[in-house]
Amino acid sequence: MTTDGILARLNKASAAEDFFALLGVEYDAKIVDVARLHILRRMGQYLAGEELTGASDPEIAARCRATLERAYADFVTSSPIEQRIFKVLKDATAPQANKHPALVQLDLLE
Repeated sequence: MTTDGILARLNKASAAEDFFALLGVEYDAKIVDVARLHILRRMGQYLAGEELTGASDPEIAARCRATLERAYADFVTSSPIEQRIFKVLKDATAPQANKHPALVQLDLLE
């Protein structure tokens, strides 16, 4: 795997499969078809916790590969709904506050 400018190459990737190919990570197309955006978002979350400043390009490539493998593994064993990466999925399962006041029967009002 060549790592010359790996971050620049990843930045130009337009599909999840490109990330897997650039980093040399094997994957099941069925899983990526269902969870591609979730996997990439999770990879970004994991990379946000990495300090890459001053790291060599091979080291950056290895860390990116490790975060992609970790993110992919999250979705091998569970679904995007179970992982709830995106706000819409978090909100869908969060307890909902009662937006409407309790029903008051009019004949009870004086």
